[in-house]
Amino acid sequence: MALTETYTEDTWLKLRDAVGAIQNSTSIKYNLEELYQAVENLCSYKVSPMLYKQLRQVCEDHVQAQIHQFREYPSLLSFLKRMNRCWQDHCRQTIMIRSIFLFLDRTYVLQNSLLPSIWDTGLELFRTHIVSDSMVQSRAVEGILEQIERERNGETVDRSLLRSLLGMLSDLQVYKESFEQRFLVETERLYAAEGQRLMLERDVPEYLHHVARRLDEENDRIISYLDQSTQKPLISTVEKQLLGEHMTAILQKGLCTLLDENRVTELTLLYQLFSKVKGGLPVLLQFWRDYIKNFGGEIVGSPEKDKDMVQELLDFKDKMDNVAHRCFQRNETFINAMKEAFESFINKRPNKPAELIAKYVDSKLRAGNKEATEEELERILDKIMIIFRFIHGKDVFEAFYKKDLAKRLLVGKSASVDAEKSMLSKLKHECGAAFTSKLEGMFKDMELSKDIMIQFKQYMQNQSEPSNIELTVNILTMGYWPTYTPMEVHLPAEMVKLQEVFKMFYLGKHSGRKLQWQPTLGHAVLKAEFKEGKKELQVSLFQTLVLLMFNEGEEFTLEEIQTATGIEDGELRRTLQSLACGKARVLNKNPRGKDVEDGDRFNFNNDFKHKLFRIKINQIQMKETVEEQVSTTERVFQDRQYQIDAAVVRIMKMRKTLSHNLLVSELYNQLKFPVKPGDLKKRIESLIDRDYMERDKESPNQYHYVA
Repeated sequence: MALTETYTEDTWLKLRDAVGAIQNSTSIKYNLEELYQAVENLCSYKVSPMLYKQLRQVCEDHVQAQIHQFREYPSLLSFLKRMNRCWQDHCRQTIMIRSIFLFLDRTYVLQNSLLPSIWDTGLELFRTHIVSDSMVQSRAVEGILEQIERERNGETVDRSLLRSLLGMLSDLQVYKESFEQRFLVETERLYAAEGQRLMLERDVPEYLHHVARRLDEENDRIISYLDQSTQKPLISTVEKQLLGEHMTAILQKGLCTLLDENRVTELTLLYQLFSKVKGGLPVLLQFWRDYIKNFGGEIVGSPEKDKDMVQELLDFKDKMDNVAHRCFQRNETFINAMKEAFESFINKRPNKPAELIAKYVDSKLRAGNKEATEEELERILDKIMIIFRFIHGKDVFEAFYKKDLAKRLLVGKSASVDAEKSMLSKLKHECGAAFTSKLEGMFKDMELSKDIMIQFKQYMQNQSEPSNIELTVNILTMGYWPTYTPMEVHLPAEMVKLQEVFKMFYLGKHSGRKLQWQPTLGHAVLKAEFKEGKKELQVSLFQTLVLLMFNEGEEFTLEEIQTATGIEDGELRRTLQSLACGKARVLNKNPRGKDVEDGDRFNFNNDFKHKLFRIKINQIQMKETVEEQVSTTERVFQDRQYQIDAAVVRIMKMRKTLSHNLLVSELYNQLKFPVKPGDLKKRIESLIDRDYMERDKESPNQYHYVA
């Protein structure tokens, strides 16, 4: 027994010497394998509890002795380096001791769940006697925070030192309470001050790039030395202080400029940053919607910009589409907000945008539009349809479109039948067959007219007295085409005779129909002889009537020409202006001048010269007068009244009895154009006056259908 105790005592002394040598970084006298075997032998002698206890005591004594080196007060950086050296030494020593006492660790300690392993014991002792010391912990955390602040201010710091010390706090399970909480408070303080300062000093693009750089730096710190668990609260703090607190200020100060200047990079960055902050995207969405309404409202609401309104709208829509797709990641909410904003501002000014869109389409579909190939034209029409969708008063567009289409078809000015039909099919797809039925009717009339003219030519060949004039007639169904004011003019006898021949031919095939000639839409090709030689003049019917007079005489006054032709005064003055004051002057005016005045005299210009054989003399186009525009708009308004009346009667016939509010609600569902409650009330009163319906005697807000 005594021998065993002596052996145990000697062995422990040998082991204690080895542990002391490890702790003091001196050479070990004994072979490591020999020491490992000694621990195994002691454990087999059932002295494991005592061995574990004595080992712990030796380690604790050593760790306690280490605290004294931290009582001095060198600079914080020196303190951190000393702390790190102490920690690194402790870890290395604990690993070494554990390797010697591995058998004890894997048998006795493992079987006793309440006992910490040798490694955990080492951590526990370091935590208890070094890191939990208030002065040591305070100095260590202050030092780490100072180093991080220096790095944030652009200085270079020893990242491996920080990684080691923060790893130590994490391993010792004091990272959160000793470091992270103070770190986040300091971070919040730093970025709160920085955000307020830079918002005053820098413009928005610069500020956004700064925020992105700061976030990248903080993410880099997490990868380099901070604990992963700090990532979420750290990034959240930075985002809140640099973005969350300044969202409205950033947007007020810079969004308009970014959008005006089409700063795609910064807008993309703005969206990415705001998407990270709680409530960021809804605020951005509101500002984006307001910007579109304000900018678009200026385009639509300025009459002086009417000339370029549609092109500006198309360019603006392209620009906003680009922002939504490239910068805002095709976010559906932003795309829908853009559509709502366009619909809102474009209808702030009733009727005019619809009229101008129709005119813009006309300019693109008219012959002579050399701007675009067929593919480009198709693209332009597609873009126009997007703007067209936003318009509430589509009937206004239809009225002006129909008027312009009629001109293109009748004067042969359409750039391409395919483009015309493509536009028609787009309108049909968008608004339904009822919307385009009259427009399609116009195309049918033109095609039928071609067939009729083939038959008429055959008919003329069989006549005993063939005419010198080749007549081409377009038969227009009155309901399809715009309303033209009839104008009586004095045609040459040969023309009148030819008209009668055609009338007999046509009514012979279609009895019961009535033909009404429209001289305002006619045109002709005249053969003329000048000194230079023969020419062909492509002219309107009014120009024809004026020129034919010079076969009968050499000079005529304005009044004489008016009496002979019967052309309305304003129309005649424009006609003479085109013949005597334009580029192709086939008549001379006396006295000279740009305008045609009372008493002016005209004679045939025999000296007229032109490089072309066939010359088109354009009629001086009267700019669409305000009266014309008003009359087209009034026709639309009149049509709307008929539609309201028809809808009211239709609803009352089905429902028999209905309250005013329900009737109005039903009308809003059925009518496809914008209408004010006051206008509906007037139409209801009108129908009551005309006995289509009546008020309830007891309840004035109730209506009954009158069968």
